[in-house]
Amino acid sequence: MHSLNLSRAWIAAISFAAMAFAADAPRKSPPSDASATARRGTQLAESGHCDQALPLLTKSIGHLTAGDLEKTAGFDGIRCAMSTNQMDGATDFVRILQRDFPKDPQVLYVATHVYSDLSIRASQTLLYTAPGSYQVHQLNAEALEAQGKWDDAATEYLQVLKQNPQLKGMHYRLGRIILSKPPTATSSEEARREFEAELAIDPTNAGAEYVLGELARQARNLPEAIGHFERATRLDRTFADAFIGLGRTLVADGKVADALAPLEIAVKLEPKNAAAHYHLGVVYQRTGRKEDAAREFALRKEISDQNRQLADQVHSGIVGPQEPEP
Repeated sequence: MHSLNLSRAWIAAISFAAMAFAADAPRKSPPSDASATARRGTQLAESGHCDQALPLLTKSIGHLTAGDLEKTAGFDGIRCAMSTNQMDGATDFVRILQRDFPKDPQVLYVATHVYSDLSIRASQTLLYTAPGSYQVHQLNAEALEAQGKWDDAATEYLQVLKQNPQLKGMHYRLGRIILSKPPTATSSEEARREFEAELAIDPTNAGAEYVLGELARQARNLPEAIGHFERATRLDRTFADAFIGLGRTLVADGKVADALAPLEIAVKLEPKNAAAHYHLGVVYQRTGRKEDAAREFALRKEISDQNRQLADQVHSGIVGPQEPEP
């Protein structure tokens, strides 16, 4: 019941936004049959006749050019589809709006609510149809983990493993939880056992190899760390952090020249990764390539400054401009 009320609340909000947008949007003469059909559909939707409006909006939305009419038709289509429990139809409207208005705040706001509501409905269906399944425990564990309730999440993941001992990803998540909690004298060893257990089940888990590499690097067991990082990069050729881990560990182990290739790959994979530029700059510097090193260090500073500025802008956008203290 709670989800249903929530859905009605935000559907009403979308309805209000759509009608407000439609009222503000300039009305032009219909340039095509698709436009005429869409206008008729929006009129029906906004007068409460979703059953008649939805076929018209569905038929016309894909033939409209990006503009006010398409946006109004899309919002009305989403509201009508959600209110009549037509999930596929709602996501079709969202995809079209996101394609044609990828950075529009209204479109992004509505898309967030649609996908959130779909998630809630699917989780409730799972709970009602298979309340004792390991999937319910896994879903609950993921929610608890997202809330930072580490011990409760771990209990749920252990219940999943009790029901399905060979399920991929569960030991990895348990290891991640151990490392997320305040560290203890045994944290690293406990986490290592979980990641090794994960690899015993799923030898292709690049993330487990990477974290084992980091644990070994932090323990100054450099040859072991290099082995884990190399395996992680072989398992996932797009894993930039694994290439960075491999490069910096090779440098720490005195194999500076060998570190060049993985760090250059990391920079190509993630050109905006400040750490990749820094560690590549260190290698260039130690191999006598001073100009290349200066370039990488400058890029690292530029990216770090940009990231800091973006974080400040996001913070300001959320909390508003702050008055300087007297």
